[in-house]
Amino acid sequence: MTSTHKGQRWGLLSMPVDEEVESLHLRFLAAPPNGNFADAVFRFNANISYSGVLHAVTQDGLFSENKEKLINNAITALLSQEGDIAASNAELESQFQAVRRLVASKAGFLAFTQLPKFRERLGVKVVKALKRNNDGVTHASIDMLCALMCPMHDDYDLRQEQLNKASLLSSKKFLENLLDKFNSHVDHGTGALVISSLLDFLTFALCAPYSETTEGQQFDMLLEMVASNGRTLFKLFQHPSMAIVKGAGLVMKAIIEEGDKEIATKMQDLALSEGALPRHLHTAMFTISTDQRMLTNRQLSRHLVGLWTAENKTAMNLLKRILPPGLLAYLDSADPVPEKDADRMHVRDNLKIATDQYGKFNKVPEWQRLAGKAAKEVEKFAKEKVDLVLMHWRDRMGIAQKEDRNNMNIIQKPVILRKRRQRIKIEANWDLFYYRFLQDHARSNLIWNFKTREELRDTLESEMRAFNIDRELGSANVISWNHQEFEVKYECLSEEIKIGDYYLRLLLEEDETEASGAIKKSYEFFNELYHRFLLTPKVNMKCLCLQALAIVYGRCHEEIGPFSDTKYIVGMLERCTDRLERDRLILFLNKLILNKKNVKDLMDSNGIRILVDLLTLAHLHTSRATVPLQSNVIEAAPDMKRESEKEWYFGNADKERSGPYSFQEMQELWNGGKLTSKTRCWAQGMDGWRPLQVIPQLKWCLLASGQPVLNETDLATLVLNMLITMCGYFPSRDQDNAIIRPLPRVKRLLSDSTCLPHITQLLLTFDPILVEKVAILLFHVMQDNPQLPRFYLSGVFFFIMMYTGSNVLPIARFLKYTHTKQAFKSEETKGQDIVQRSILGHILPEAMVCYLENYEPEKFSEIFLGEFDTPEAIWSNEMRRLMIEKIAAHLADFTPRLQSNTRALYQYCPIPVINYPQLENELFCNIYYLKHLCDTLRFPDWPIKDPVKLLKDTLEAWKKEVEKKPPTMSIDDAYEVLNLPKGQGQHDESKIRKAYFRLAQKYHPDKNPEGRDMFEKVNKAYEFLCTKSAKVIDGPDPENIILILKTQSILFNRHKEELKPYKYAGYPMLIKTITIETSDDLLFSKESPLLPAATELAFHTVNCSALNAEELRRENGIEVLQEAFNRCVAVLTYSSKPDDMSVQVCGYISKCYSVAAQFEECREKITEMPNIIKDLCRLLYYGKNIPRVAALGVECVSSFALDYWLQTHLFQAGVLWYLLGYLFNYDYTLEESGIQKSEDSNHQEVANSLAKLSLLALSRLGGYLSEEQATPENPTIRKSLAGMLTPYIARKLSVVSPTETLKMLNSNTENPYLIWNNGTRAELLEFLESQQESMIKRGDCDKSYGSDFVFSDHAKELIVGEIFVRVYNEVPTFQLELPKAFAASLLDYIGSQAQYLHTLMAITQTGKVESNQHGDRLRRVEMALEALRNVIKHNPGSECECIGHFKLIFSLLRVHGAGQVQQLALEVVNIVTSNQECVNNIAEAMVLANLLALLHSLPSSRQLVLETLYALTSSTKIIKEAMAKGALIYLLDMFCNSTHPQVRAQTAELFAKMTADKLVGPKVRITLMKFLPGVFMDAMRDNPEAAVHIFEGTHENPELIWNDNSREKVSTTVREMMLEHFKLQRDNPDTNWKLPEDFAVVYGEAEGELSVGGVFLRIFIAQPAWVLRKPREFLIALLEKFTELLEKNNPHGETLETITTATVCLFSAQPQLADQVPPLGHLHKIIQAMNHKNNAIPKSAIRVMHILSDNELCVRAMASLETISPLMNGMKKRSDIVGVACEALNRMFQKEQNDLVAQALKADLVPYLLKLLEGIGLENLESPSATKAQIVKTLKSMSRSLQYGEQVNEILSRSSVWSAFKDQKHDLFISETQTAGYLTGVSSPSLLTGSSPLHLRSGL
Repeated sequence: MTSTHKGQRWGLLSMPVDEEVESLHLRFLAAPPNGNFADAVFRFNANISYSGVLHAVTQDGLFSENKEKLINNAITALLSQEGDIAASNAELESQFQAVRRLVASKAGFLAFTQLPKFRERLGVKVVKALKRNNDGVTHASIDMLCALMCPMHDDYDLRQEQLNKASLLSSKKFLENLLDKFNSHVDHGTGALVISSLLDFLTFALCAPYSETTEGQQFDMLLEMVASNGRTLFKLFQHPSMAIVKGAGLVMKAIIEEGDKEIATKMQDLALSEGALPRHLHTAMFTISTDQRMLTNRQLSRHLVGLWTAENKTAMNLLKRILPPGLLAYLDSADPVPEKDADRMHVRDNLKIATDQYGKFNKVPEWQRLAGKAAKEVEKFAKEKVDLVLMHWRDRMGIAQKEDRNNMNIIQKPVILRKRRQRIKIEANWDLFYYRFLQDHARSNLIWNFKTREELRDTLESEMRAFNIDRELGSANVISWNHQEFEVKYECLSEEIKIGDYYLRLLLEEDETEASGAIKKSYEFFNELYHRFLLTPKVNMKCLCLQALAIVYGRCHEEIGPFSDTKYIVGMLERCTDRLERDRLILFLNKLILNKKNVKDLMDSNGIRILVDLLTLAHLHTSRATVPLQSNVIEAAPDMKRESEKEWYFGNADKERSGPYSFQEMQELWNGGKLTSKTRCWAQGMDGWRPLQVIPQLKWCLLASGQPVLNETDLATLVLNMLITMCGYFPSRDQDNAIIRPLPRVKRLLSDSTCLPHITQLLLTFDPILVEKVAILLFHVMQDNPQLPRFYLSGVFFFIMMYTGSNVLPIARFLKYTHTKQAFKSEETKGQDIVQRSILGHILPEAMVCYLENYEPEKFSEIFLGEFDTPEAIWSNEMRRLMIEKIAAHLADFTPRLQSNTRALYQYCPIPVINYPQLENELFCNIYYLKHLCDTLRFPDWPIKDPVKLLKDTLEAWKKEVEKKPPTMSIDDAYEVLNLPKGQGQHDESKIRKAYFRLAQKYHPDKNPEGRDMFEKVNKAYEFLCTKSAKVIDGPDPENIILILKTQSILFNRHKEELKPYKYAGYPMLIKTITIETSDDLLFSKESPLLPAATELAFHTVNCSALNAEELRRENGIEVLQEAFNRCVAVLTYSSKPDDMSVQVCGYISKCYSVAAQFEECREKITEMPNIIKDLCRLLYYGKNIPRVAALGVECVSSFALDYWLQTHLFQAGVLWYLLGYLFNYDYTLEESGIQKSEDSNHQEVANSLAKLSLLALSRLGGYLSEEQATPENPTIRKSLAGMLTPYIARKLSVVSPTETLKMLNSNTENPYLIWNNGTRAELLEFLESQQESMIKRGDCDKSYGSDFVFSDHAKELIVGEIFVRVYNEVPTFQLELPKAFAASLLDYIGSQAQYLHTLMAITQTGKVESNQHGDRLRRVEMALEALRNVIKHNPGSECECIGHFKLIFSLLRVHGAGQVQQLALEVVNIVTSNQECVNNIAEAMVLANLLALLHSLPSSRQLVLETLYALTSSTKIIKEAMAKGALIYLLDMFCNSTHPQVRAQTAELFAKMTADKLVGPKVRITLMKFLPGVFMDAMRDNPEAAVHIFEGTHENPELIWNDNSREKVSTTVREMMLEHFKLQRDNPDTNWKLPEDFAVVYGEAEGELSVGGVFLRIFIAQPAWVLRKPREFLIALLEKFTELLEKNNPHGETLETITTATVCLFSAQPQLADQVPPLGHLHKIIQAMNHKNNAIPKSAIRVMHILSDNELCVRAMASLETISPLMNGMKKRSDIVGVACEALNRMFQKEQNDLVAQALKADLVPYLLKLLEGIGLENLESPSATKAQIVKTLKSMSRSLQYGEQVNEILSRSSVWSAFKDQKHDLFISETQTAGYLTGVSSPSLLTGSSPLHLRSGL
């Protein structure tokens, strides 16, 4: 191999050369500078980098080099060297290296298939080079081939890569040659570079992702060839070069993945036999490096290991011998890998490249997208290409694609890649395996750490070393690795105890919640553990096995199933004496009960009793942690040690009895050897004498050995949990909630007297966990348990209530279920209340018992632990402490006894009622403390569960309180019952208790059925002595009665609906109470007066139900209340305060009356008692200082207003004076402030509320309201309110919402309805105060009760319909309540003043009276008219009120001299015209003359008059009247003579509307046309302003001739006629106007002009392009006139000529009008006219025929008539017009009408025309040649006829003349101008010519 000559490089080696140097050396190859080609090649290699030509792409620019051409030239030069044989190896090698550098560029890569002869020459060159067997040449040539196999440049083309590969891999022989060299070098260990280049070649051909561009058949062929030499590849895995190992690995990967099954299996077997698997496994597991090459090799090794072991049992067995099962388990895991390694093998994504290339070639240009063509491109793409892009390239292998014949460019087609096969897939999770391999693990199924990894590494390396040595020693033979016996033994784990696949130590240390908890083959492992447990004699080992068994069964009990030896384990537990073994056995049993079937075995083997025996040991746990409890009543100090109770007896010999001994003494006796395991012992609670070894307490405290795992409390907790679990398996009810009987066995066993008491007594340990668990267990056991009623005898309720901890929820659940189900009283007590039925009735306060019953346990627990002072619960820690103290005292010494004898049994004795000092003054009723319930400040809305029940209980308590008597038993009596000596003073409490216990046990019904009566006596005596300090009252307590009354008030107030159906049963007691209190002289000086509470209750009962109101009336309650009311009102003064008792009573009684007044019979009763109303008014008088009570009085007034007579009584009592006074204390700013306010804190809010109530009371008194608030209407009261509050405000009382009304009263307002200010308010208040004083002091007042009251400010105003007219006119947009009524009132007022006005005007004009005397009255009329205008204008619909009053309104138009009145009347008329009904009524009234006269008499209002007339002329009747009254002459005067343009335009608009009327319009038009030309009428219709402009202008056009003279004449005539008519009409309004029949205004300018259809023909001929207004009408009139002249024998020559010319001009200017001629029927007349004798007529007819011949429809009509013959006659008569006729014929025949040709043949037209061609008859023509040309064209047109052409040609062929003309074109003879000769051209139109008709009418 030759090294590069550095001296030939033009620059530093570390830097690439620049572009110029590259280009220069490329040229040197094509043309060596010194002729030495080899030198040029060496220099090229020295300067061009190995990676290829850098500057290989032609740059943009005018003078840029073509790099592709340079490269192609260089390649050609290199390949054209024929001297390969003569060249040295170094030269040949350098040539290949140069070619490699060139093909590494894009141009060179493409050149392989595009450059001619490149492939052939290169192939020959390579084959020859390989034959030299020179490693350097071989490497260079194969390296060059690799550059052609895989592009070495950016932005490469996959298609080109496919083409290059297809060429290079096409020869099998060539490939075999390459593989031979490969095998040879591998076998001899030589040619590393050659091997490397060949591996690159194979990689690019076979390995992914490069293999995707390899053609399928070539790939399979080469793969098979390589696979056949598998061992060769495996040898390379031992090569020192990492690159070669990697290459071999990639090829191996391809062979296994893509080869068939047989090849893959062979490779997997070779991997084992060649020792490749352990080598790569070593690399895969132990390679740790930052070198990317090393990491790539590791990744490859990992992949190969995965492939070699996939679906290979042999390999997997090897792995199982090498690696621990716990590590291999990760291969089957589905967990994701936390850290994924980057993919270093797949370096390119062919799919992305192919898609990008395809997208690049098919990209729609931006300009095309912007131009809107993208849609087509997308559609085309979607239809033809999208499947190629979206489908993965793998899915398209071998599918032939359709060729696009229109586009042969191969680059445009998408690249189709070979689909990779993966016949062997790696299913195992190797990534997770390698990740976990590098971590340390210490789990029950896997110990893996640095030591184990190092042992594995050492073993693998030793094995590989040994195998390599063996292979080297036996190199003569093929050596295979003995993989069957290879395994790795981890010495560092030899000390661990391993059972199955699990390490016992770690299994025991593991947390059960760990992720590694899944145990494989758990059943086998469990059996192995149990087997070891049974075999081992050592206790410690047994305990380890038990611990493991517990763990495994706990995790896998579902898989393992029932355990058949449960009974054996229970037996072991009973027999064992080792504490450690005991605890492990119990822990194992705890797991065994997870399976329900094992529970049965446990129960069968007496397991429940054994477990309960162990429970009792908890009493011995003295070192329990101190819990910070809420109460310390039974907690002793740590240093206090109480002497143990003496409970034990023993005897070694038969019948020996020693004792009693304390437990400590028993321990001493054991230690001294006096006691043995066989010694028989007894203590209270045992069923007989038993050996010491079977008594649990003695056995485990004296006899047992070993250190326990669990202390006594933990042991008890575990056992309790087990029992709870077992109970959970056997519920007491089935799925249908039916009770199961017999009770489930486990619960029966636990309910037994040998178990249940001991479980219950665990509560006395006071351990929080134990107490909680016991409560849960007892709750389970007692569910539907037949023994539940007698459960209280165990003392459970004493024990459980003594608990001092806070975890009381399970306790609360237990108590809620059990407390009322205890049979501690006789059957007679069943109907008693909850407190008496509850076993806790003597322990807890009544409220707490009720709370427990009525609420959920959670709520009770919250109360029990907290500090509560509510109506339902008064409870505190102090009360709990007292309760525990009392229970502890009652239990006396039982708790200490349990510490001596854990199986001692409690002897039940009832506890007396515990009295709590906190409840001394409380009255408990139902479930509430009434003092708290009535405290509405603290408990404003306390919920009441059952109000009916509470009411019943309250009434019962009231009755009891009233009938309360002193106690019957004395202290001496109680002592006598308890057998205590009397007369020795008070006995000690403990002495009393002992006496009670003794007698209670003696007479308890359970022990002594005969002693029930005595037992109850003993109980009563004990309870009396315990409560002797309680408060004793001799008789009813007023405080309690007040509470009872208040409670009832609260009930009736809050629960009205619930209590409504019930009649109140307490009226007799209530009325009696009120009567007694009222008659009491000391009423106002009592400490606890009952009257306020009683009257309040009276109100609430009545308010609740109608039944109660009637009941109260029947019980004379109204009279009793009146007496109380009268007594309390009498003491009211200005200084009374709201808290005064009298004020409170007045308020309550007012409320009571308010409610009672809703009932008719009660109202009748009140009506009979006038003093009530008198007292009520007195209350209102003093109510200013006590507004809240005043409000109640006002509400009472509202209620009384239901009755008419009560209204009247109140009215006469002067109630209005007080109610109206309250209205003016209202502050609307507070209401609108948005501030939070309350009557309790804001006095103004109270005043506001009172004002609202007063307003409501006034509304009800007057009967203003409707629906629910409706009361009888009282006219007298209404009249008074209207007088004092104004009618407007009085009407406002009908609105329920009072806020706006009160705001109005307390603010200054001036609107059309109301003038209200400080003055009016002060005036009214002064009046009210004077009336109040008068009423209270003297008992009389204003006789009219305010109805005659008048405000001074209102007297000055004009008031019409209760509206201030002046104010309304100032604010006309004010929204009126009843605008129509106001309009009617105004019309009535105006009507009342109209006659006065006419008289006034007549007088004024004569000058007899000064007008200022009547100025005020006139001003009021003007105000009324203005108001009428405003009300109609702003209130649509109110104009209808004017109907029937128009004669009045129009008469005001004639009040000359009062212009303002006329103007306002006119405005009213103008507004009402918008209503059609009003217009019709005006038409009926016939009053138009008054309006028309204003046009002349009131110039300032002309526009308004015209506007009014325009609206009125919508009625035909009015137009008719207007015609009669001279409207047209007035309007014409306005149009012609007015100086105001707008007036004239309005007049024109009015004319247009009048002429548009269907009935009278034509008459109007005719009349107007006598004054003005018709053009004006049309202009007025289309554009009124234009009509004025035309009138003012000067015009001469086809439709109008108008100048100054015409205008002057019309204007003068009109003015004279108008003035004359005005004078007549002024004197007599009924005068009519009529125009003389022969009248007409003559305009001299238009005289002598010929006019047809309103068009002056002379001017029209001069201006034919004039745009006519009505062209069709003009056409009809013109043709009528023309045909009329044609039918005359001797028409006027000039007229005929003019009309003919006008006709021709019309059709020339507007050809489309010719379409109208055939339907009009004039065509046949024109044709017949050509036969006329008068020569002038045919000429005119031919001219018109000539112009019509250009129209298709006309020619078609001519064809249906006899046309040709008359035309020929005309031509013969008028030879001077033959040319025109011939042109007409030519036009006709060009329309291809066969009928015309037939007529021509029939009439011999052809011979006639041929004759004319000869010149005969053309002598008189100016241009005979042009005529001949027309004749020739005519004949040719005829000859083209399909039907008659042959006949025509036949005639023509016979003519000698025709041959001279037929082949020539004569167009040059024909002029473009009109051949008629009469129209020399169209003259330019006048100023109006080019305009539209609209412009004509607007006068421009």
